[in-house]
Amino acid sequence: MRGLLVSGTASGVGKTTVALAIMAGLRRRGLVVQPFKCGPDFLDTGHHTRICSRVARNVDTWMLSGEANKSVLQNAARGADALVAEGMMGLFDGKSGEAEAGSTAEIAKLLKLPVVLVVDAAKTARSIAAVVLGFEMFDPELRIAGVILNRVASESHYAMLRAAIESSCKTRILGWLPREPAIAIPERHLGLRSAAEAAQDSEDSAIDALAALAEKHFDLNALLGLECGIEIDEVRPAPVNRLSFAEKVRIGVPCDHAFSFYYEDNLDLLREQGAEIVRFSPMHDVALPPNLDGLYLGGGYPELYAQQLSGNRQMIEDIRTFADSGRPVYAECGGTLYLAVDLKTADGSNYAMAGVLPLTMQMTEKLVQFGYVTVEFTEDCLLGHAGTIVRGHSFHYSRIVSAGEVATNYRVQYSMSGKEEFEGFRYKNVFASYIHLHFRTEATLTENFVAAIRHARTNQVVTA
Repeated sequence: MRGLLVSGTASGVGKTTVALAIMAGLRRRGLVVQPFKCGPDFLDTGHHTRICSRVARNVDTWMLSGEANKSVLQNAARGADALVAEGMMGLFDGKSGEAEAGSTAEIAKLLKLPVVLVVDAAKTARSIAAVVLGFEMFDPELRIAGVILNRVASESHYAMLRAAIESSCKTRILGWLPREPAIAIPERHLGLRSAAEAAQDSEDSAIDALAALAEKHFDLNALLGLECGIEIDEVRPAPVNRLSFAEKVRIGVPCDHAFSFYYEDNLDLLREQGAEIVRFSPMHDVALPPNLDGLYLGGGYPELYAQQLSGNRQMIEDIRTFADSGRPVYAECGGTLYLAVDLKTADGSNYAMAGVLPLTMQMTEKLVQFGYVTVEFTEDCLLGHAGTIVRGHSFHYSRIVSAGEVATNYRVQYSMSGKEEFEGFRYKNVFASYIHLHFRTEATLTENFVAAIRHARTNQVVTA
């Protein structure tokens, strides 16, 4: 399988732009490209998916086992001509400063992916060779297959950079990019704007611009010569779901501008347990879809659309009635904000939310928690039994101002700060948290969630 991993010397050097340009360039050549994103990210994957017309997948060596990562790669890449993965942060940045755990470099070695290193060339000349040489030498076990220079000022600037690198380094240059406003993706407090928010015409023009730049400035033939060292099997027929109609469940999943943060593997694992994923919009739909058995409210940007969400009172009443019925509801981060009593946004406005959980929330100017977390279930809950340990990540610009009488089921340890706290809010059959979990971190999570949904539905039928 042709494949490569785009990484960078640090965050902000332009690896997303380079990765998107490579994807767009290969797509223009008629290739089927399977995208991947290293680490806990929902925004880059949306842009990958839009360009490649194949759902991007996340690989992560801290949240997932080695075998789980290989399985994600192999299953997703079937039927593709090439795979392109985008790294996170700098190439060697991970959980700590003294080891590679959780880093892009660890993923590259595990999945046997050659690394294309993106270097920000702005305001540099011969010194760039020292940077490239340092990355070449830092980890002899890592294969750096080439370098792409970003934010190059001119052709003459590129000539100087190329002479410096070729005279001191063995890594070959596979291309460069000038500063190009047409391909810039706007950012906000959680990162890039989501792909769902882009107007179709502007998105199409940006993809065309990326493909044109790749054709002009990248050695696409050389990039296509790079290979993933893991064997990808031929396409296999989808497994036959032999569950009876009575055993299948319908799980409502909000998907719109306000809610879009989901790992596709989480949804796949729910499907494998017999769940039908039913998408709906809390912003625009006037009611929940019919005959739902459970809800999974993911993260996103509810704070940016708080007025629309709050104003859709019929949807809020439906959500509240659904939760009061005892049917299971699971929410993460933005979904938790939506289930709260009210939300104070960054401009000081207060908006009534669903009022399912006795929480009052407020947006903040700075990150409240950031990074990987280890979670222990302190009591039985929708997702598992007491004592179960899972991994996830936290990334939010909001805080809980006040909390009424609500039980907590998580003991959370934050990997960067070492801080521990109790979290995971349970009310009746509603379970909500700030933590984003990758369900492949523990196989029983989706089994327990779907089993709880079936149990609740059976009890409702018996009661009725």
